[in-house]
Amino acid sequence: MSEPPIRIVSYNVRYFGHALRGLASTQGPKRRVSAALAALDPLPDVVCLQEVETSSFRSSVAERRKVPGETQLQAFMGRMEEIFTAQGRAMPYDAFYFRAHHYKLGDFSLYTTGLAILVNRDTLRVDRHNVDAPAQITHHHVQRLKERKQSRICAHMRLARASDGRAFHVFNTHLSLPTPFAREFWATKDKMGCGVNQLHEARKLVALVTEHAQGEPFVVTGDFNSPPASPVFRYLCDEAQLTCAQATVGQINPALIRGFPTAGFMHLRMHLDHLFSGRGVRWLDMEETRPFGDVGSRFHGLSDHMPLIARFTLEGPSQQAV
Repeated sequence: MSEPPIRIVSYNVRYFGHALRGLASTQGPKRRVSAALAALDPLPDVVCLQEVETSSFRSSVAERRKVPGETQLQAFMGRMEEIFTAQGRAMPYDAFYFRAHHYKLGDFSLYTTGLAILVNRDTLRVDRHNVDAPAQITHHHVQRLKERKQSRICAHMRLARASDGRAFHVFNTHLSLPTPFAREFWATKDKMGCGVNQLHEARKLVALVTEHAQGEPFVVTGDFNSPPASPVFRYLCDEAQLTCAQATVGQINPALIRGFPTAGFMHLRMHLDHLFSGRGVRWLDMEETRPFGDVGSRFHGLSDHMPLIARFTLEGPSQQAV
């Protein structure tokens, strides 16, 4: 009997503050995102989140913490627990937080940035991760602004299927916006994915993936701030030879910058989020992945991004359990 596919979700949740245009986190978005994820059938095995805070003024000014020192991820997981309990189900996820940057005014914590990965303990086992020291991939185009530049990181986990021990890697990241301090920024109409800093970060990302995957199957996911056909996207697919999940299943034409927006700002629609893979991963479908603005999606209106939801299988023989 063949092993069931692995389901993965990648979602920029905008600090769970979309109701207040990202200015502050509120309880409602946490509850609604939790309910939307819990409604997926089958449940995801891995959920990769971008733009998740630790604890700061922005994360708590509009929502009182239930316990002192509660982080934003802990508050979100509390809502997940409530949703599953109300449905009479055990909540199967363990949450891991990868801290990126901390903005302070003196001793006052203004806001923080980071990534998170939720792992379904019923289907997967965690072998190792870089929670304590997330990989730094930030490119500082202007050195004198280095301390003010938002840090960009890559979260990494080596996971294994609980059923047969077959290992694979998950890399979750959020690339910078294109720097305006470069001539190329002003020379192109479509700027997203064209930044020289973004290309540097993409190269650091690929080097990191190569170093840690060591030939094993892997998935790279996140908010790349780069649409299809952009220099960053072309580098990842053509030079680094990563496989784009949406292109593989026929959901997008990788030669078109526009066509399937995953994010929106006012009247702008952009394709910024991606799922990539290396050898040993075969993409099956992207059921329930909808373009930004699709009112029929259970995730409509919950963030300024839409989640990518995909299933894949691991090819090749099973390995000894980790």
